[in-house]
Amino acid sequence: MASGGFRKYLMRKTFVYLITFLFAVTLNWLLPRLMPGNPIEGMMAQAGTGGSVNDALVRFYERLYGLDQPLWKQFLNFWSSLFHGDLGYSILYRAPVADIIKHALPYDIVILLPAIVLSWLVGNWLGALAGKNKMYDRYAMPVFYFLASMPYFWFAMLLVYVVGVELGWLPYQGAYDPSLVPSISLSFVGDFLKHWILPFLSLFTVMIGSWAIGMRNMIIYELEADYVRYLEALGGSERLLTKHAYRNAILPQVTGLALQLGLMVAGAIATEIVFNYPGIGVLIMNAALSQDYFLLQGAFLMVVIAVLLANFLIDIIYAFIDPRVRASYTEG
Repeated sequence: MASGGFRKYLMRKTFVYLITFLFAVTLNWLLPRLMPGNPIEGMMAQAGTGGSVNDALVRFYERLYGLDQPLWKQFLNFWSSLFHGDLGYSILYRAPVADIIKHALPYDIVILLPAIVLSWLVGNWLGALAGKNKMYDRYAMPVFYFLASMPYFWFAMLLVYVVGVELGWLPYQGAYDPSLVPSISLSFVGDFLKHWILPFLSLFTVMIGSWAIGMRNMIIYELEADYVRYLEALGGSERLLTKHAYRNAILPQVTGLALQLGLMVAGAIATEIVFNYPGIGVLIMNAALSQDYFLLQGAFLMVVIAVLLANFLIDIIYAFIDPRVRASYTEG
């Protein structure tokens, strides 16, 4: 791989991702402010204050949060704070946004990362089998379509009702028993895992269908491609044909994996709501309902960073798994 071409490619990609980051974060800052309503007035309404006291408090909190300033000044203050690592103060939770996200992010990672990666591995393996074996394909495809068409929240509710309520095998609310204090102890870890199983299964099972369908279609397409026919005519073994077809078929799936990993911090909002799981998805929902500008833009900032980082990494990984990308480096 030519180091000069690769460096040039990296610089070009970095510039593109930097522009995308600036645009996406600006949009995330602007969109909550275009929503109708006033978050401070909403907070006062929830507190049950009224009359002249309410007006005075609204003006006080608007000054406190900087919402009484012109929009352009709020925008400059936002970027200035962001460069200093300050994501603002949540109107809803009355706490620094960075602390709230720091608390919620690990719950998303422990649920979504294994669900996405394992479903990707299992789904691609099942899809590749279906693409090669017509008998297996005939019976497996209806199952794949059923899984792929199932909404996450629907399957989550099914698990809650059957496994959690009717059978009583596993807990279905929260991340751990409220009577326990988070710690590295067997009792807490065991209880945490019990609460983890159902949200994980609800995501893992539904994701398998989409991965399997994608891989199955790509394998069939690649096995009919001219280069595979050519290899077959040269006497290539079935294993060799499958190996080349699989390597080409997996590329679009790798792209899909990068996008899924990037979106994991947004969480499967519906799943988190069904299981009352304290992740970023629930924060986004609560922030949107309460018009908590600072929490909303902080949570979306995590989504933007994760998506861009995942895509940047996948651009690098592509260089090692796709010879055509490697060749493009030398061409500049």
